[in-house]
Amino acid sequence: MTDVSVAILHLEPEDGAGRLVRATAEARLDLAERHRRGFLAAGATRATVITGPRDGIPFGARLRALAAGLGAGGLVILGSGAIPLATPADRRELVATAASERPRALTNNRYSGDVVAVACARSILADVPDLPADNALPRWLEEVAVPVEDRRDRRRLGVDIDGPADLLLLGGRWRRHLGDLGTAAVEHAIEGVRTVSADSRAELVIAGRVSAANLAWLESRTASRTRAFIEERGLRTRRPDQRPASSVLGALLDRDGPASLGDHLARLGDAAIVDTRVLLAHHVGADEGGWPPAEDRFASDLLLADQIDDAWLRALTTSAATARIPVLLGGHTLVGPGLPLALGRRG
Repeated sequence: MTDVSVAILHLEPEDGAGRLVRATAEARLDLAERHRRGFLAAGATRATVITGPRDGIPFGARLRALAAGLGAGGLVILGSGAIPLATPADRRELVATAASERPRALTNNRYSGDVVAVACARSILADVPDLPADNALPRWLEEVAVPVEDRRDRRRLGVDIDGPADLLLLGGRWRRHLGDLGTAAVEHAIEGVRTVSADSRAELVIAGRVSAANLAWLESRTASRTRAFIEERGLRTRRPDQRPASSVLGALLDRDGPASLGDHLARLGDAAIVDTRVLLAHHVGADEGGWPPAEDRFASDLLLADQIDDAWLRALTTSAATARIPVLLGGHTLVGPGLPLALGRRG
């Protein structure tokens, strides 16, 4: 087989980072090392965890530099929080794709790639533009006529560790990274949402970047009725010329304030799961740089409103935590591939 290199990118927390950010970084570094060993066992020639602080270098520029140092073989590239539920067979398939002698690629999702295997990587990636993040790489590869396969049907490959709430959903060994961070409120909400999803007389509200596959899963695997607001899919791969991010639920909050969230959700259903990143994009724009800091967002996901400095997000989180119905807040994993985990099912 042709040489295959695996690059696992890990962002170190900034000096003075909060406990939730540091706990998430620790878990991602733990996962990175598991991937390093796992890809070597899957047949990779070399696997390296590349760590460093945020430096402003676009993902595409970093990728060009990595590719320039390769031989004639392939590359598997992923972030340190990607695919925690990957199996040895998943890794072997990625390595086999990268080892191909003809141009081809394999990713977990062609519309938002968290892991990408590229054969003939040095020549293909030499001209990759300054993509801001890895999510857009599969679509660029298709644009330059590299055949791309994906495994969207493997829900486990869409799960990512983006924050401490994801560690709670994954359970098992990952929960130890949470320590004494305070998860009672969100665990209570999880139990409430699970109870509602098992009740044929109840209605579950889900809002955010929900896919058709997730809706089909809900219809077939839950007893409750589903009310869904599908908004801003592709948020991380937006083009500069797209209209501003917007949300129907966000428009209600514009009118009535973030403290109204719980009342609105209670009018619509008996429990709710809400992608707050869509609400933030509506409120302040799709550029994550303008959002409240990660520590605030992670505290919101755990329903720890008193630990949030940003006034808007604190009011939103307080409203969810004190709502008449159980409410879960989070990001793409929560309303997407992690939905079965949130509802107590593995698939």
